[in-house]
Amino acid sequence: MGIDGTAVDALDAERLDWRFKAIPVSAHGMTVAEARRARLPLADFGTPLLTLDAGALGHNVRVMAEWAAEAGLDLAPHGKTTMAPALWRAQLDAGAWGITLANLPQLRVARAFGVRRVVLANALLDPAGLAWLAAEQDLHPGFEFFCWVDSVRAVELMDEALRMARAQRPVHVCVELGGPNGRAGVRDDGDARRVADAVRGALTLRLAGIAGYEGVLARDASEDGRRTVHAYLRRLANLHGGLDYEVDEPVVSAGGSAFFDQVAEVLGGLDGRVVLRSGAYIVHDDGFYRGISPFARGSDGGGPRLRSAMHAWTRVVSRPEPALAILDAGRRDLPFDSGMPEPQFVRGRGTEPLEGARVTALNDQHAYLVDGSAEVGDVVRLGLSHPCTALDKWTLIPVVDDADAGNPAVVDYVRTWF
Repeated sequence: MGIDGTAVDALDAERLDWRFKAIPVSAHGMTVAEARRARLPLADFGTPLLTLDAGALGHNVRVMAEWAAEAGLDLAPHGKTTMAPALWRAQLDAGAWGITLANLPQLRVARAFGVRRVVLANALLDPAGLAWLAAEQDLHPGFEFFCWVDSVRAVELMDEALRMARAQRPVHVCVELGGPNGRAGVRDDGDARRVADAVRGALTLRLAGIAGYEGVLARDASEDGRRTVHAYLRRLANLHGGLDYEVDEPVVSAGGSAFFDQVAEVLGGLDGRVVLRSGAYIVHDDGFYRGISPFARGSDGGGPRLRSAMHAWTRVVSRPEPALAILDAGRRDLPFDSGMPEPQFVRGRGTEPLEGARVTALNDQHAYLVDGSAEVGDVVRLGLSHPCTALDKWTLIPVVDDADAGNPAVVDYVRTWF
């Protein structure tokens, strides 16, 4: 197993109380295990509330695992999306090769739960962090770690810190390839080779692969966007074939949740291990990823589809104008960076959509719902966009059996660490 199941199971003993804004007072004092067995009705929970759907989570994990296996890719889901060890375990149990993370605090969460193989999709230059990593590697021979580097100076800083820490095991690093107007990553292929040479010259490091992220180069799946992604991935493939690695099975890694079909098309079949790092797929959404996911784009052909597992439940607290309702959820509760929440239906009235209704703005604790039929006291379910900025607002998330039911039952609770 790629994670310490005993540590994850121990979360069942946590007591529910005021620390968790999703939990009703009636459940205070219960352990997570006791609350799970009680199958509390969602109506017992106040608003605002974020929930996950058990069926959708399971479906999405299976669909992505099966697709990656058929494509010949190893999956290292980006754990920053959920920061939930219980969900990481589900992904690893379904065959994921490892877990990807973005920074040192996230890495420490993963190691606290015994995640055995981690890809840090970032550079790690903090001397104290590198000293901690060196000790962690030396104490745990079964722990496998990869991080990224994109400059000779970064290589020098890592080597100096690891030598100061008297690291016994070398750190595996991948050269990061970037692109114009992108994020981090080497822009020039010649510079990438110089960085690789510097890694090979550092006794504390091992050149273990090449990696990057195509999603920051194209924000839509237009012809131009896909052409840009293809050209970037082709560069990645060409560089991969031209580097002299220091490990038997080098890694070539790319892929978010928007263009993983192109990652399979361009990188699939390369020598070494092709690692896909998609993260948002497990939760999916009713916004950005619903529109750009390869599964959504290919759904007319009968291919696999993902289902949105996250929903917000909000209450109308005011109707100050004929066409305006005010909801009790805002920026502190809901994501808004990749699109406004989407009004779906009023709980208790079936799933008939709120035709024409839309959320036009969010304050810290309120949302502006216009042209909807919801009245004061009604609970409105919202679809959300971008799970990476949704789950981070909730430390304990109820999981319902069926978010489309008239009164769903809460069948589990997901603990997060952001």
